[in-house]
Amino acid sequence: MSRVGKHPVPLADGVKAEVKDGALIVSGKLGTLNMPVHPDVEVKVEAGQISVNPRTKSIRGRMLWGTTRNNIANMVKGVSEGFKRVLEIEGVGFRAAMQGKELVLQLGFSHEVRYAAPAGIEIKAEKPTLISISGFDRQKVGQVAAEIRGMRKPEPYKGKGIRYAGEWIRRKEGKKK
Repeated sequence: MSRVGKHPVPLADGVKAEVKDGALIVSGKLGTLNMPVHPDVEVKVEAGQISVNPRTKSIRGRMLWGTTRNNIANMVKGVSEGFKRVLEIEGVGFRAAMQGKELVLQLGFSHEVRYAAPAGIEIKAEKPTLISISGFDRQKVGQVAAEIRGMRKPEPYKGKGIRYAGEWIRRKEGKKK
């Protein structure tokens, strides 16, 4: 029995959900998200909440039960509140700036790196060393943050690079004479 899946997802104020043609559509003040529902899982919208149950006692149905419930909870939170990831840049001469919809990064390469914000994602360079990524789709926000971080991952000797806010980098000792 799934401990997560048996709890229904409450709908926040101003959020509407409906199951149509094997897909769940959740809309709110920030946007609309849809997710295909696996045939082994049953999704019901009733009385201001969404409940998820496995259709059969198959292994796959029980595996997808809790996962589907958490994905739906993320959709409801996304269209009502949104998600945000913050990245910090550390290193001499490393900085970020926005030019229109493009993020321009100077990361110690011979050229500047440009990253165009995908649809539904808002990127802000609050300081030259602080980037905030926000949007209503949790998967997209995390993917964009991972792609930007991957341009210059933090290195273990000096700690230079792009890291998540609050991320702890394990440091290594350098060469000894």
